[in-house]
Amino acid sequence: MTDDRSLKSLTAKEFHAAKGTRFRVSGGPPEGSLPDSFEVDLVDVAEYPERAEGTFRAPFSVVFHGPLNPVLPQGIYRLEQERLGALDLFIVPIGPDEPEAPGAAAKAMRYEAAFG
Repeated sequence: MTDDRSLKSLTAKEFHAAKGTRFRVSGGPPEGSLPDSFEVDLVDVAEYPERAEGTFRAPFSVVFHGPLNPVLPQGIYRLEQERLGALDLFIVPIGPDEPEAPGAAAKAMRYEAAFG
């Protein structure tokens, strides 16, 4: 595990390389009751074409899948992954994943982190 990473230095390319891997989640809002072991999987990296003048990277977002329950409230959490190290990310629950077939139940809660 590497040391804490600066969010300013992260790129979408680094997250693309980590797609499909598991992140361990800890911390969060004081009122949150995070289970002892909470993990999410990185399932999507979306890049956006617009880039603010003077910035080194184009904006992007990442989507994680976690357990349906409990749903974590939006807030800053520490996510740890072998290659990326420890990241303090503001994540937001964006709802359950799309069922694979009509009438099927969702399998995961989706969480998003955005980078400008």
